[in-house]
Amino acid sequence: MWPYHPELLATPVPRYTSFPTAAEFGPGITPEDHARALANAHGDISLYLHIPFCEKICWYCGCNTGAANRKQRLASYLDSLHTEIALVSDMLPRDARIRRIAFGGGSPNAIAPTDFARLFDELLLQLPLDNPTVSIELDPRTLTREWTAVLRAVGATHASLGVQTFAPHLQEAIGRVQPLQMIEQSVEILRAGGVNSMNFDLMYGLPGQSDEDLRDSLERAAGFEADRIALFGYAHVPHLLPRQRKIDASALPGPDERFHMAESGHDQLVDEGYVAVGFDHFALPGDPLAQAAIAGRLHRNFQGFTEDPAKVLIGLGASAISSFPELLVQNDKNSGRYRMSLSQNRLPTSVGKVRSADDQRRGAIIEALLCSGKSDVEPAMLNSALDRLQPYLDAGLCVASDGTLEIVPRGLPYARSIAASFDPYRQHSLRRFSSAV
Repeated sequence: MWPYHPELLATPVPRYTSFPTAAEFGPGITPEDHARALANAHGDISLYLHIPFCEKICWYCGCNTGAANRKQRLASYLDSLHTEIALVSDMLPRDARIRRIAFGGGSPNAIAPTDFARLFDELLLQLPLDNPTVSIELDPRTLTREWTAVLRAVGATHASLGVQTFAPHLQEAIGRVQPLQMIEQSVEILRAGGVNSMNFDLMYGLPGQSDEDLRDSLERAAGFEADRIALFGYAHVPHLLPRQRKIDASALPGPDERFHMAESGHDQLVDEGYVAVGFDHFALPGDPLAQAAIAGRLHRNFQGFTEDPAKVLIGLGASAISSFPELLVQNDKNSGRYRMSLSQNRLPTSVGKVRSADDQRRGAIIEALLCSGKSDVEPAMLNSALDRLQPYLDAGLCVASDGTLEIVPRGLPYARSIAASFDPYRQHSLRRFSSAV
């Protein structure tokens, strides 16, 4: 049983897919700064391409995406993305090697399969690909059988389906209706397309969701033999995401119900044979993500928990974020301004954050705590975090000994809150993040 301390979960905290987080991004980072970072991106690199379009916009979604209802807008965006690929190619050093490529959104399958194939061909022509692992996020509602050949052609081995829930009444409540046969067909397409690591995104904390609803969705996901399952708590922040106003807030589960759902979901998936990866991912023992977690090789980046060890992640597309050891930089979120910059052959740099030596040390501690549950912490660093860390130490959720801070197994649901103790930007920030559980 997980101990329930609501007062220790009361403060919303970041998901820490980067450190500093995007909340700290600001102006002052120039295209020239961005270009210098690219020029120093030696060795293995990961690539992320953002497709900010969906056929249908879900009410819960916090992604930077818009409706794919105007062909000219999609064509113009893809032209700009091709231009950005060429620009970045010219700036990378000769010893750069792209070992991973991830397509996300939005929904990459909001564009036509032929357009996607042309986009991948552009990567092959322009960038130093080195037998990369290729992953793609997909929307089951618009995934047609034409994609089978495309997935095989680009060598995609990893794919993620936005399932969220199998319960029809919950699908109606969040604006994402996708009958069971859509999921069945999507799984067939992925497996036939050569995907051997298939992820299902699922959610708890949905309006009107019962324990039985969650249990049934997890059983069905396991029944489809999903290699990975990401179980996220729904974050209701309509003041930041106006589309969420369509969701009935009065039907949302309370904090104690959410906590119970997170615990029961964790226990059910472990009982089904999944390895718990971090605080919200699960993978079958043979999957590379589970193997990385077991071997202590787990990392965290903008895609969540990952086995990807690359120190550099280059983001392409509107709102995409690039991560370099000493710099975080984000492209313009506005697709019009994004296209305008590239029409002038300029990187679409918008905001970012220089990562100081202290940021890098703290980021390493936060990543280690979230990925392996423990981290070496120098006495001075521990002392700087002690005021906020003390309640978790007193509750027995973590222990500090001989220069090491370790989160005990029953402290797992508090991992993000414990990690936030080392985040100095959170001390005075009023920015709203998602619930800790």
